[in-house]
Amino acid sequence: MDVGEHFFRHESGRLVTALTRVFGVHQLALAEDVTQHAFCRALEVWKVRGIPENPSAWLLATAKHRALDLRRRERTARDFGPELARWLDSEGELSSALDEAFLAGTIRDEQLRMMFSCCHPRLAQEAQVALILNILCGFGASEIASALLKGLAAIEKRIARGKQTLAETKTLFDLADAEFDARLSTVRRALYLLFNEGYHGAGQSGAIRRELCQEALRLICLLGEHEPAATPTTNALAALMCLHAARLPARVDAEGELLAFFEQDRARWDAKLVTQGLAFFDASATGCELSPYHVEAAIAVAHASAPSFAETDWAGVVLLYDRLMSVAPSPVVALNRAIAVGHHEGAVRALQELRAITDAERLCAYPFYPAALGEFELRLGNYEAARQQLRHALSLARNDDERHFLEKRLAATGH
Repeated sequence: MDVGEHFFRHESGRLVTALTRVFGVHQLALAEDVTQHAFCRALEVWKVRGIPENPSAWLLATAKHRALDLRRRERTARDFGPELARWLDSEGELSSALDEAFLAGTIRDEQLRMMFSCCHPRLAQEAQVALILNILCGFGASEIASALLKGLAAIEKRIARGKQTLAETKTLFDLADAEFDARLSTVRRALYLLFNEGYHGAGQSGAIRRELCQEALRLICLLGEHEPAATPTTNALAALMCLHAARLPARVDAEGELLAFFEQDRARWDAKLVTQGLAFFDASATGCELSPYHVEAAIAVAHASAPSFAETDWAGVVLLYDRLMSVAPSPVVALNRAIAVGHHEGAVRALQELRAITDAERLCAYPFYPAALGEFELRLGNYEAARQQLRHALSLARNDDERHFLEKRLAATGH
């Protein structure tokens, strides 16, 4: 079995949450230390002996042995979580506690509790996302800083404060708590932001961060496995993520260069994810909930159902964007709506809609606003106007992927 960075990230979240069940959330640092020890041992041993047949089980066993070693050094349970202190009176009871904590079902439940705990109402949304990335997804502070376009010191402070907030709660969030529904909404929003950071990456490392999309998709599926959380709105968000993730392989060419939507080869879309997304969308139609995720997912379904870009039901897409503007208006939604109008009614109408966007100044640092203006000017044969807009977009590019893409569009003007 081949294991790589994604495997270790996934296992990090599982191990940390399982160990937190035993040590208590106020000893999160200890759970992370034990997990780090297991990874270091894996790198040492696997390099010599090769990867074991079941690397996940190997890591769990190594973590368990490390925890028992710590127990032998500390003969009192005073530093462990009060909810499980009764298990820690002896090494044998600690061993039993670890065995139970490492059961697949228990790990799943503890990851859910940790996810809800990371979305504490006292924490800002970016802090919630940073905690999820750090604890559940195994990302380091420098990687999170790059993904969220924040300074390393700021991210380190947010993670530290977030963990302090968790420690003050004494125990992880109880999934039977009366605040479950309110916290569920916050969890969904955090996962939505996490996915978007990967799909529309603005970091210097690239425009697409597949690992962020993968983690968001993994966590929304984990959320959906918990029946009280498997609401129509959760299913709508899962549908949206699946359908967008299905398009990731086609967003770049053989050289890894970004492609415009109309250039993408739909044969490269992940058919399994499309099918999964459509199934989630069907499930989201039950009940009477209608969230912005439903509307965004419906737009993704319209694209997934079209045989080609030209055969897309653009009139229907525009109507869906009208609905999205009514329930969750934003300049970015207005930008995407204007582009859809252009595909339906032509470049002149697109330019009218683009220039009529309310609060367009909020898009002043977003390269794809002038890029859209340039693209539709180009379609009208207004080459100099197109060049001006695309040069402006190029000056706003946030990474090499965006720069290369915009340089290609600029070259299409004859520049």
